Amino acid sequence: MFEINETHDQNLKSWVESANAPDTDFPIQNLPFCEFDYETEEGAAWSVGVVIGDYILNLNKCLEDNLIDEFEGVPGQHFFMIENLISLQSEKNETSLNLRRKLIDLLCENAGEEIQSKVARNLHPISECTFSVPLPIGDYTDFYCSIFHATNVGAMFRPDNPLLPNYKWLPIGYHGRASSIVVSGTDVKRPKGQNRGDTEQPPVYIPAKNLDYEMEVGFFVGKGNQMGETIPIENAEEHIFGLCLVNDWSARDIQAWEYQPLGPFLAKSFATTVSPFVVTMEALAPFRVPAFERDADDPQPLDYLNGETNRKSGGFDIKLEVYLQTPKMREESVAPFMLSRSNMKDLYWTIGQMLTHHASNGCNLQTGDLMATGTVSGREKDERGCLLELTWRGKEPINLPNGEERRFLEDGDEIIMKGFCEREGFRRIGFGTCRGRILPAE
Repeated sequence: MFEINETHDQNLKSWVESANAPDTDFPIQNLPFCEFDYETEEGAAWSVGVVIGDYILNLNKCLEDNLIDEFEGVPGQHFFMIENLISLQSEKNETSLNLRRKLIDLLCENAGEEIQSKVARNLHPISECTFSVPLPIGDYTDFYCSIFHATNVGAMFRPDNPLLPNYKWLPIGYHGRASSIVVSGTDVKRPKGQNRGDTEQPPVYIPAKNLDYEMEVGFFVGKGNQMGETIPIENAEEHIFGLCLVNDWSARDIQAWEYQPLGPFLAKSFATTVSPFVVTMEALAPFRVPAFERDADDPQPLDYLNGETNRKSGGFDIKLEVYLQTPKMREESVAPFMLSRSNMKDLYWTIGQMLTHHASNGCNLQTGDLMATGTVSGREKDERGCLLELTWRGKEPINLPNGEERRFLEDGDEIIMKGFCEREGFRRIGFGTCRGRILPAE
C-alpha cells in the first residue's frame, strides 16, 4: 500500500507558476506520466514526460542533461520509457517513489536558479504537444463493478431479477479489444452492425442507432505475473502502475442483439478512449477510502478476495464528471452540458480485487495491460454513468439548455469526461480530460 509522505504536503509549491493555481489538475503533488510528441528544429520528436501545471517535463531530455541520472534504476542509455520504470520496480515500489522525490526536488520552488534554468529548457507547453496512448497495451479487460449500474441495466431487461446470482461473488468482466483503444481527442466513427429492432423481421446491417458512452476508470498493470502464478490480494496493488479515465463507447442496439449468450463483442470493440495521463498510485495515496460497504445480507468476498488492507483502504475517492457538447452548441459557443456526476468510491469491487481475480486462475498479466472498472454509477439518477441509464433505454430523453434533446449520441456530439480528487489538507489533483467526437458511419 502506498503511504502518505512528504511528497503530498499541501504546502509544496513549484517554480512553474501554473502548477500552483488552485484549480489545476496538475500541481507538483500529482506529476502523472504521459507519452508525447513535440516539435524540434529537426522535426517531430517523441518522449516520456510528467505533467506539471500547463507543461510537460521531458524526462528523456532530463536524463541527457544528467538531471535525473543519479536516480538509481533509470537506464543509463539516455532513453526513458514508462516500461523501464515499471520493470525496475522493487517489491516495495521504491523505484517510482524515488523518481517522484527526485522530480519534486527539481520542480519545487526551493530548487536553485541553476537547476531551474536547466529544467526549464526541458518544459514543453501542453498546448504544443500531441499525445499517444500512455503504454503499449497488449491486452484489455473491462469489468462491470458498479452495483448501481448493474442493477439499473438488469432492471431494464430483467425487472424481477436485475442482478444475476454471481454478481456479489466475483468481479464480472470480459476481454476487450486492445487494438481499437485510442487516446483522448481522437474522433470515433459510428459503427455499423446487425440490428434487430423489429423482432418480427430478420436483422439488418445498418449504422448503430443507440450509440452511448460509459464513464469508467482504467488502471495499467505494472509488474506482471508468470503464467500459472496467482497474485494475492495483499500484493495486488504492487502490480498496478497508475490510473486513467476510460470511455467505453457502446452501440446499445448492436449489443442487445449480439450479447447473448457470450457477452459484448462488436458493440464494444470499435473504439475505447483513454485519457493521456497516468496518475500514479503514489499520487493517489491521500484519497484512499474503505472498500464499498456491503449490505448486511450480502455475502462477504471469498478469502482470496478479502484482504484486510483492501477492506480498510481499497477504494478511491475520485469524482467523475461527464459533459456533452452538440454541434449546435459548438456553433453557438454554448459551453458543454454536464450529464452526470459519480464517484469511484461507489464501486462494489476494488481494483485490487479485479486484478487478483483476473490472475486467480493463473492468467499471466503483463506490463501495460489495461483494465477498466465498467461504468461508474451512483445511487441517484444524476449519478448514472451512461445514457442507457440516464434516459432509461431512450424512454426518458435528456433536455439540453439550448432546446435540443438526446436519447443517445448523434453524429458530431462530443463527450468530455473529467476526474479529480479533493480532500481537506491536501492539494486537489486531477486526471485531465478524456474526450471524443462522433463522426458519421462510412
